[in-house]
Amino acid sequence: MANRRLALTAGFSALVAVGTIVSIPLPQPVAEITLAPAFYFALAVLADKWDVFAATAIGGFVGEFFNISTRGGSPIYPFGMVWARAPEVLIIAWAAKKGKKTLSIAMVVATVYETFAFLIPDWLFYTYGVFDFGAPTTLYSGLVSASYDLATFVDLAYIPIAFAIIAAAGPTFRRLGYRN
Repeated sequence: MANRRLALTAGFSALVAVGTIVSIPLPQPVAEITLAPAFYFALAVLADKWDVFAATAIGGFVGEFFNISTRGGSPIYPFGMVWARAPEVLIIAWAAKKGKKTLSIAMVVATVYETFAFLIPDWLFYTYGVFDFGAPTTLYSGLVSASYDLATFVDLAYIPIAFAIIAAAGPTFRRLGYRN
């Protein structure tokens, strides 16, 4: 059983990494909107929450590390992916068996969490000028600069895609013994 979980976590990590690498470029400081949320939203429902938590953390880190290595960006970005995205899985997994309405709300709450998990640290990074986020400035100017993180709310568009993945992959995950 441990080998199977390890193999699935590795596979899910690769899927999240590819979803992080395949992205829609945006101007700095947002950098990009990635396709990964559709994958980890669905996996949080379909598979073991701790396997998906680990896969989202590992895949998000690896994918974003690849992105900054090839496209540029702050070295703090991969760590932000772990901090902001892995906990989303736990929020969504909590609602996995509570009905579609509750699950939809949990996905929205998870996206709100992710947005503020990016916004609040970035606000401080801009204010104090750390991690290549410019020169120190005022709290207000730092907040204005970090407000681009609000573009993360576009991840809400992945909720219907996640539901489609859940519907398509659910029978296979049930046959494998996972929940759904």
